[in-house]
Amino acid sequence: MGWSIGFDSNWNRDIGYGVPAVCDHPDCNERIDRGLSHICCGQEPYGGDGCGLYFCGKHQSYLGKCERCQKRRVPFKPKPDLLIWTYFKMTDPSWKAWRIENGLTPKALKEL
Repeated sequence: MGWSIGFDSNWNRDIGYGVPAVCDHPDCNERIDRGLSHICCGQEPYGGDGCGLYFCGKHQSYLGKCERCQKRRVPFKPKPDLLIWTYFKMTDPSWKAWRIENGLTPKALKEL
């Protein structure tokens, strides 16, 4: 099993090193992915002991914790998916079954 693409039901968003994203720190727009190397508290899917959000190297301590988890505070608000990721999911043939399962037919997509 790989960690290319998965789903985090806690934050209700796609995760994995195949998912392009930006750092979840509110003052940062650094491009990252939602792979294990960027997750708060490192190397544990869904966050383990951390908040489960994704940060660039600048916004993680040497222990891999974000500033909110270091201080045991409420997590930051997660950032939405990048438009390029949403477009990929809505148009790429490899996601056709997922679109059908979720009622995202061509007619429904045109109505969005």
